[in-house]
Amino acid sequence: MRVHHLNCGTMRPLGGGLIDGGPGLLRRSTMVCHCLLVEADDGLVLVDSGLGVDDVTNPKGSLAGWFRQVARPVLDVGETAVRQVVGLGFRPEDVRHVVLTHLDLDHAGGLRDFPNAKVHVYAAERGNAFAQANTRDRHRFRPAQWSHDPDWQTYETGGEPWFGFEAVHELNGLPADEFLIVPLGGHTLGHAGVAVRTGDRWLLHCGDAYFFHGETGSADACPRGLRVFQRLVETDRTTRLSNQDRLRTLVADHGTEIETISAHDPVELHRYAAHQLH
Repeated sequence: MRVHHLNCGTMRPLGGGLIDGGPGLLRRSTMVCHCLLVEADDGLVLVDSGLGVDDVTNPKGSLAGWFRQVARPVLDVGETAVRQVVGLGFRPEDVRHVVLTHLDLDHAGGLRDFPNAKVHVYAAERGNAFAQANTRDRHRFRPAQWSHDPDWQTYETGGEPWFGFEAVHELNGLPADEFLIVPLGGHTLGHAGVAVRTGDRWLLHCGDAYFFHGETGSADACPRGLRVFQRLVETDRTTRLSNQDRLRTLVADHGTEIETISAHDPVELHRYAAHQLH
């Protein structure tokens, strides 16, 4: 199984070392939208979709103002998943499934570019995003990104144990031994990880369960700015921190069997992009 590691949205927030841990504060940092494109037996599977064509060509009409001001996305249409899919020699309709870690605007923006794909997400995440119950939800969840009424495949919390995680669920229409959805709540109500088997190992896309590569070794490794941001956008601190602890245990105990990635860490993206074949 071939896995392509794509950056579907560069962001350049201010903060320097407070964001990326490097020297200096009065500079822009770099963050990415790390998505996976998996060549499966029955078509392509996209894990997260980053920013879409409508997001980058009409940002004022598609993206929340706070996101444009804080994240400062580069808005390069060439970085969208659909353009990269075509660049790899595939057709947009070859993407049969999009599996989302959650429905934040920088993860669900590409859905409109694959209107025929099945979209997999936890039912709690979809319900919360649709409810738009408070101002924060209205800023982070953008209904325009799923206005085409995709073929939703939703999941309740329930399933089998997997490397210390409970309630891990197989995905409808995909091989159970190759794709799993893993509960990693806290950042959003129905936030998930997506596990993909790559030969004799698993690759776990953790979405926004953590933001900095060093966090899987120590909570103290996270730069101060990112630590504050995670607190500002969390929905359940206790659950989020508990899941980060579980990820650290996972890496410590099963690091030879499972690799983890964050959605926004450029170090991890560059590590995998240099070896596009898993």
